Parts: sequence; C-alpha cells; structure tokens
Amino acid sequence: MNQWQPISGGITAPNGFKAAGITAGLKASGKQDLALLLAPEAAVAAGVFTTNIVRAGCVDLCVERLQQSQGTARAVLINSGQANACTGDLGLIDSLRATAALADRLGLAHEEVLICSTGVIGVPIPMDLLLTAIDPLVDALAANSEAGAAAATAILTTDLVAKSHALELQIGSQLVRLGGIAKGSGMIHPNMATMLAFISCDVAVPAQQWQAMLGRAADNSFNSITVDGDTSTNDSLIAFAAGPQLEEQYWPLLEAGLNQMCEYLARAITRDGEGASCIIEVLVEGTETNNQARQIARTICGSSLFKTAIHGRDPNWGRIVAAAGRAGVCFDPEAVALWLGPHQLMANGEPLNFDRPAASLYLQTKGSGKYLENDQVDIHLVVGSGSGASRAWGCDLSAEYVRINADYTT
Repeated sequence: MNQWQPISGGITAPNGFKAAGITAGLKASGKQDLALLLAPEAAVAAGVFTTNIVRAGCVDLCVERLQQSQGTARAVLINSGQANACTGDLGLIDSLRATAALADRLGLAHEEVLICSTGVIGVPIPMDLLLTAIDPLVDALAANSEAGAAAATAILTTDLVAKSHALELQIGSQLVRLGGIAKGSGMIHPNMATMLAFISCDVAVPAQQWQAMLGRAADNSFNSITVDGDTSTNDSLIAFAAGPQLEEQYWPLLEAGLNQMCEYLARAITRDGEGASCIIEVLVEGTETNNQARQIARTICGSSLFKTAIHGRDPNWGRIVAAAGRAGVCFDPEAVALWLGPHQLMANGEPLNFDRPAASLYLQTKGSGKYLENDQVDIHLVVGSGSGASRAWGCDLSAEYVRINADYTT
C-alpha cells in the first residue's frame, strides 16, 4: 500500500513524454550520441547542477533559462562525446545555436529548450554534424519504450550499461508514473559528479515545490555517491512534471517516489563505476544530525584505501574507522560499533574477534554477485546514540579504473 512499483518504459513511461536517440556522428565509435526529451505542454522543470566553478556553457544556459522562466521548459537536447566545457565563448555560442535550431524545428520558444553535453573536456561539439542531425532526431521522437531506450543509450560515454527506470503508484484517483534515465561511470563525487540524469512525471505540481523536491532528492542520492572523488564540469539533473494537478495532500507521496527514482539511478551510476565489481552502501547512525551522518558516510565511500581493500576482499576495518575520524564530525571513538554485512567487527570502540575468512568470503560473494541485485557490500557504522542517520554509496577501486582513465583522450 502506497508503495511505488517498478514498471517498464523508462523515461517515456509517464503519459505525454517523448524521447529519441540517434547516431549523429559525434562519436568516432559510430555509437548513438544525440538524444532528445520532449515534455507535454505546460510542463514545469527543475534542475540541480554541478557545484564546480569550472563548468560548461550548457550548464550556465540551463540555469539561466530555468531561473528566468521560473521553472518552465519543454525539451532538453543531450549530446555525448564532447563536454563542450573549457572551450571559451564557443561553448555558450554553440549551446545557443543548437537550442535555437531545435526550438525552431519543434515550434517552441528558444528559452523552452535546454541542452546538456557530456564527453571530453576541452572539446567543442562538431556543430555541422549536430545541426544536420536535428531533423532526423525530431523525426525519431516517440512515446514508446524503444525510443526511451535509444535516448538512454545515446547519452552514455564510458558507461558499460544504460541506466533506465520507471515507477508507478495510484495516488487518489490518479495513476502517477515517474520515468528516468541517467549516465555516469567515472569522475563521480558528491555535490554532483560526471553524470547526467533526466526524470519525467505525469502529474503537475507548482514549479517551486517541484524544485524543492528535486533538491532534497538529489541530496539523498546523487549527492551521496562517489566513485573516484572527482566532480565534473557538466553535471546536470533535470526533471519535468506535466499533467493533471496533484492535490497538495499527496505531495509527500510524490516526493517519496522521486526519492526512490533518484536513489535507483544514483546507485546504478555507482555500480557502473569504471572498473568496479560491486556497489558499497555505508549506513551511519548515531550522530546528532542527518547531515553529520551523511558527511561521515560520504567520507568513507570516498576513501581510496577503503575502496581498494573492498576490491581485494580484505575486511580491513581500520580503514573504515580512520576515514570516519577525518570526516570533520565529532563523535566518541569509544562508542563506535561496526558491521561488515552480517559480521560485527567492533563494539564499544574496540575490535572483536570475528571470522576473518568468512568476512572475506562475504566480500568475494558480493564481488561476483548479479548486477544491482546481490552485489552490494553493506557497511553499518554506529558512532553514538544520536538520532542522526544517513546512507552513501560507492564502489570498489580496481586497477581497471587506472587503465580506463590513463589514456582517456589518446
């Protein structure tokens, strides 16, 4: 009862939303590289963007248009292969050219079209190829799951898998659906990472409320994941809502679904971390506030020493408590209790005699588990008796990560 249920359809599962993904020739690989999402009329839009002060012109354009329109937009164009960041004035100029061409083709005001780019920093978009692809991209727009899947594929860079999800819940007299797609694999860290995520919803809520919901959902999901400690220049989370008005009494139910959607996509990004073999969930409890718990959990997930130990299937609990101790949150070391999966490693700040081979086997089993089903390593840390609690997600760190990123542009 009142539980959002997974369904098929991805970003196009909500009524009235269309998507497309095609090959425009932007990637040398010949893979799909240009996507489009189109929301129904009267859609409101919310966005959360990178906190990096070195950011792409497309991010600035999205922020400006959402602010000036007070949260209204109809479409977002996404190119992969080129981040179009650190390209000087050309970055913004090309973003304006691309959105203008698409708006004219769709019969929309230029300000109703947003743009997101992902790929190699410092490389501009081949605009002749992108502009030539506008017509076939619009022609490919459809409201079916195949079109949604094509869009989910077209936004990928080093990702191994596409990330798509959909949920539904009967709320009052309305069957409400949420859809989402995301990309991200490396350069992932809290306060937005090298990720793009897009969400659709087929009920209407006021733009200000929708933005607040998305901001809170982002803090609990995309801002609580890390792969490698690097925050990028193009990170964008954009959510559209359009449809019958949802009564205010049901807004908490909608926000619960939005949180569930964002958490799924964030975990999928983390699990797809470059070279990763498992996902790690760190639950911290006992702090004075939730934010303090989140800060500790994020710090643990970001520890390279901890992440390499997980990859080596080594239950080296010292790296966990050491990371917690440098998180900038005061707690009593003598109150610490720690679990690795079902194995308790510490109590009252002291180590316990635990079955080390069994704990290592637990890590081995998770490292060979099925993708996003039984491949999660659970860390539970209690640091006191406070009511604060929060989760963060990371992944193990392998030699494959170095191989992938050592020659990324060559």
